Amino acid sequence: MAKYLDPKADLTFKKIFGEHPELVISLLNALLRFSEEQRITEIEYLPAELTLDNPMRKNSIVDVRCKATDGRQFIVEMQMEWTTAFKQRVLFNASKAYVRQLKKSKKYHLLQPVYSLSLVNDVFENDIEDFYHYYRLVHEEHTEKVIDGLHLVFVELPKFFAEQSGKAERKPHNISEKKMQVLWLRFLTEIGEDTKEVPAELIENAEVKQALEIVEESAYTDEELAQYDKFWDAIRVEQAFVDEAEIRYGIGLKKGVKDAKLDTARKLKAMNVMTIEQIAEATGLKVKEIETL
Repeated sequence: MAKYLDPKADLTFKKIFGEHPELVISLLNALLRFSEEQRITEIEYLPAELTLDNPMRKNSIVDVRCKATDGRQFIVEMQMEWTTAFKQRVLFNASKAYVRQLKKSKKYHLLQPVYSLSLVNDVFENDIEDFYHYYRLVHEEHTEKVIDGLHLVFVELPKFFAEQSGKAERKPHNISEKKMQVLWLRFLTEIGEDTKEVPAELIENAEVKQALEIVEESAYTDEELAQYDKFWDAIRVEQAFVDEAEIRYGIGLKKGVKDAKLDTARKLKAMNVMTIEQIAEATGLKVKEIETL
């Protein structure tokens, strides 16, 4: 029986959607609201660019960037944990990508839309039942009037998973329920190290089946598997710091995270089981900071 890695990790996500154009095209066409004429048929990859809302959460964001042949740009991100500044960071990055199209030889009417698709492994809209959130520039009273520039889409993966697994009552979506949309979201939420049997619907689809083959554990070297484990270790460390900070400080999260790291480093140093360099690597603090504790 095949063993699988979690497709949401840095290594696997980028290998699936950052190295196989046909798969990121399928994902974008499934999750963005395109008419038949707007569907993407060909893309080229763009260099990844990461602007952090908090450098302490550097491991929680995975992104892939690409451009369609008609000039439209797409930013696909996997956000492992929600932060209060995430929407603003997404807006900033999408706006920057939009502005950078304008060179001295170009005119404003030649600017093409930028689409940001954020897959969030967390729940952030607790007062909204839907898992799909689409933002764009529209007229307040006449919603048919649109400025076509920035399109921001956020998908709450845990809500989708709860809905599919029956943990929550199934509600109508605010997006037409396409087959590929459901298949890709099921792939992202159901496949992982605990997967014992892959649902037939996923295997029967050629694109999702290809993605399944990419995340088979046997396809990775020992070095890649070590990198994969390191990613999840970093995510767990970040989450532990944030959880402790939220409990202990409530507000002032950035200060709370730093204080929690210092407290952890102080305890590790007192236990004398790790070198200062190892403590620095585990906490993200500087050696000099730990030496003064």
